[in-house]
Amino acid sequence: MAARLKVFVTSDGLTDYVVATTSKAKALAAWGVSQDAFQRGHAWQTDDPALVKAATATPDVVLRRPVAGARGKVARLKPAAPKAVKLKPAKLKPAKPPKPAKPKGPTKAQLKRVADLEGQLAALGKRVEAERAKLARDAAALAKRQAGVEAKARTERSRLQARLKAARQALG
Repeated sequence: MAARLKVFVTSDGLTDYVVATTSKAKALAAWGVSQDAFQRGHAWQTDDPALVKAATATPDVVLRRPVAGARGKVARLKPAAPKAVKLKPAKLKPAKPPKPAKPKGPTKAQLKRVADLEGQLAALGKRVEAERAKLARDAAALAKRQAGVEAKARTERSRLQARLKAARQALG
């Protein structure tokens, strides 16, 4: 008993290709497709009576019909004769380096943040300078006060040393 023929269809968008064969693998081979078009949904089994009648009349032969004329007659696909191809030497052009992507400009928020931080930095510099000036004034005042204390201590020491000398001389 001969294997039961099934009718399979695939399309390239312009033409439907129909074949009657025993398996999906044989249909793919008849179409010259190496990938599984059935899994991808590009090919399917059909029960359309007109397609079944035309395809089973010539098993394992790919038939074609225009997609727009799907109700029309199914025409036999004629294999194209192989054409001789002349190869021209390729003109090699040096590859251009890819252009660097243009960086997008900063946003208004980023510019405002930078301006705010620059302002804060300038204000900090002014505060530090004010503190340094105050410390310099305080240091000058302390140096003046220290000089006064030293001068007063020298005077008092001289006076006490003179009194001590006089007291020792009185002792005899």
